[in-house]
Amino acid sequence: MDRARIQQYGDELYQALKSVSTVEPLTNREADITVEDAYQIQLHMIGRRIREDGETHVGKKIGVTSKAVMDMLGVHTPDFGHLTSAMVYNDGDAVPINTLVAPRAEGEIAFVLGRDLAGPGITPADVLRATAYVMPCFEIVDSRIRDWKIRIQDTVADNASSGVFTLGGQAVKPDA
Repeated sequence: MDRARIQQYGDELYQALKSVSTVEPLTNREADITVEDAYQIQLHMIGRRIREDGETHVGKKIGVTSKAVMDMLGVHTPDFGHLTSAMVYNDGDAVPINTLVAPRAEGEIAFVLGRDLAGPGITPADVLRATAYVMPCFEIVDSRIRDWKIRIQDTVADNASSGVFTLGGQAVKPDA
């Protein structure tokens, strides 16, 4: 996919985020869209959030981790997205429902890293060594893709269907 189309779709998803609206699935409009194209679209949208809205990058998220969702999307690997400062809510804060399009709640475990990881070849032991602590996480996923009619390329482009999240409870060292 050429750079102009990547920017067009990234801009479209950014505008949908800002206007709390949806777009037609990208996979309905671009038969040949690849997962790699979708990650480039995602980066364009995240770049706008950082440049134009003053958000900061606070972490990454992994999606499509359950077998049921992998089977639904016809994939065998998770997807990844970016977490920004605008997505964080403190434990107990109210999340204004009018900021989300089609929210769905998920319980997660957050690995808060004490140092960066760089792959490929990262092992579970590497992750544990880099983890400062783990915490419960409540994630509200959201989709700017109309009616959650997603294929893997759609959810990747839409920042792994990121919405908002809160960390709660006590931070625990991974070896505890």
